[in-house]
Amino acid sequence: MPKTSHKGRRLKWKRMRPLYIMMIPGTLYLIINNYFPMFGIFIAFKKIDYSKGIFASQWTGFDNFRFLFATKDAFVITRNTILYNLVFIVLGTIAGVTVAILLNEVISSVWKKLYQTILLLPQLISMVIVAYIGYAFLNVENGFLNNSVLPLLGLEPVSWYSEPRYWPFILTITHLWKGLGYGSVVYFSAILGIDRELYEAASIDGAKRGQQIRLITLPLLKTTIIIMVLMSVGNIFRSDFGLFYQLPLNSGALYSTTNTIDTYVFRALMQLNNTAMSSAAGVFQSVVGFIVIVIVNGIVRRVDEDSALY
Repeated sequence: MPKTSHKGRRLKWKRMRPLYIMMIPGTLYLIINNYFPMFGIFIAFKKIDYSKGIFASQWTGFDNFRFLFATKDAFVITRNTILYNLVFIVLGTIAGVTVAILLNEVISSVWKKLYQTILLLPQLISMVIVAYIGYAFLNVENGFLNNSVLPLLGLEPVSWYSEPRYWPFILTITHLWKGLGYGSVVYFSAILGIDRELYEAASIDGAKRGQQIRLITLPLLKTTIIIMVLMSVGNIFRSDFGLFYQLPLNSGALYSTTNTIDTYVFRALMQLNNTAMSSAAGVFQSVVGFIVIVIVNGIVRRVDEDSALY
């Protein structure tokens, strides 16, 4: 028995070896990018003096956390961060599920792959490039909107980079355009995993496509949707730095609608050169995100235990 068991383990290892090799790059990235920085959490509780070194610097307790709440901008940056993320989660989920269902309705495999590629392209574009594309549309003098679109509608040119009221819509549209591909592909993969016999049985019973989507597709997507939402909720106190900093070109006139916790911390770091304060902000975002995930997951577990993360 021991020899047979050992031989079975060796055969299993040989079969799984290609998968383990494929895991190496992602695992290394996860360890280096997500776990190694955790050792520097103590920086958030120190007043860094580079002449003494990080480890010998003075402990300050929670003093570094106060700058997030002691400023007059605390309410604005917190409000913007939370509200934008809530809008992104709701609209992103609706758009992703809708596009995934539409992709599933495409019969031709060639067109289906083409649409997936087109949807994923914005995800691969750097936010620096997106900022240049946005500038090509929004430039006051030579922008596409001011020179081509607004004149056709009989409207006057708009100074986009000095009008805060337009930017909630601009940021939301840009975020949806850039992130739609990833979300739709995840939901589309979940739809492909649904047993085709369910649709065939429903079709025999006279159910139309709309009824099949409402009674089969959406209920069976529920678990995937909940997991994706839970993962997004964990970042509700974080924001896409490139979206909120580079796309508005760091325009001071737009701070009321574009300033978030991440952009505020970056500007404070550039002005004060205080790495401890920025570290404190990161710790605060991580802790609050963890607490939110635990609370939301607990609510989901009470309603539907099978849909919870743990």
